[in-house]
Amino acid sequence: MASIQIVDLEKHFGEVRALSGINLEIEKGEFFTLLGPSGCGKTTLLRTIAGFYHQDKGDVYIDGELINNVPAYQRNTGMVFQNYAVFPHMTVFENVAYGLRVRKLSRDEVSTKVAAALKSVHLEGYEQRTPDKLSGGQQQRVGLARAMAIQPRVLLFDEPLSNLDAKLRIEMREEIRAVQKSLGITSIYVTHDQEEALVISDRIAVMNQGVIQQIGKPWEIYTNPQNTFVAYFVGKINMLTMQLGEGAGQGLRHATLGNLAFIIPAEGTENIPEVIVAFRPEDVIEAAREGSQNEIVGTLKTVSFMGSLARFELDVEGQEITIDRHRPRETDMPQRGAAVSFAVPTRSMLLFDPKTGHRIGKGAK
Repeated sequence: MASIQIVDLEKHFGEVRALSGINLEIEKGEFFTLLGPSGCGKTTLLRTIAGFYHQDKGDVYIDGELINNVPAYQRNTGMVFQNYAVFPHMTVFENVAYGLRVRKLSRDEVSTKVAAALKSVHLEGYEQRTPDKLSGGQQQRVGLARAMAIQPRVLLFDEPLSNLDAKLRIEMREEIRAVQKSLGITSIYVTHDQEEALVISDRIAVMNQGVIQQIGKPWEIYTNPQNTFVAYFVGKINMLTMQLGEGAGQGLRHATLGNLAFIIPAEGTENIPEVIVAFRPEDVIEAAREGSQNEIVGTLKTVSFMGSLARFELDVEGQEITIDRHRPRETDMPQRGAAVSFAVPTRSMLLFDPKTGHRIGKGAK
């Protein structure tokens, strides 16, 4: 196991600044995920740690050792690629043994380490098969076994599941997590899939335009986003820019958008004329018949049934509001065009400054 420290890292490609002011500390044995949209810099950061790119500024340390000028092949990191990167002309055994033979290990050592690596990814008995005889998931297991066989200090995953179908992605992410934890190898995982990041990670760094937006545990990232980018990118969220009104007592304040009126937390709103009020679709509740605080009345635009979940899209004051209902019943499914009403609990609201996008106040939960 190895710790990783990144200090004031910057990377440019011509006039494009791919990474800016990156500072990270990753603990020994941690499963750390870099999450963000395409082009945000997450793969560039991973490849800089691996030694495939050299930064223009800043330092990279593994276990306290400065590795800025250490070539990739001497950093003792294992890489699992997006496109499997298995050698088509080699058997499974030969693929997994490749890095060990480059290191000039004895035949017995190679056999022992290959067997252990294949066992960890449930590919015993596949040693003599070639990649064309394997499924996509099995090929990805070969790539994982090859990376682990060299017993690296750090495992690096570059969107390893993006080429797999949805069901296999779920199976493989659970397998990767289990293998990583059983071996205790410090791992950095790159993905643009928010659900994948939330499920698999000990901690997550959300990135955008070469800058880290927030670092935290999955629960913290989802429930306590520090700016509108993180709130919008990680999971579904509703955002309404509302005008601020008078105080409502007990640390609360009035906010309005057309005929829509909310009671919101007052903390942090003292010196701004308007605020972004955000809330998750699953936090919206049924409105009581006699009327509810923070009631939303709108027209149902679409209903999407997804098995255990039904998603309603409402038109409210010209704004689109998303509401989720878990374990829906057929009798609870309104028709398109129907007038429906829900309510937003004040405790579920997150507030953001419209000018900066930064969180204000303590927010939800």
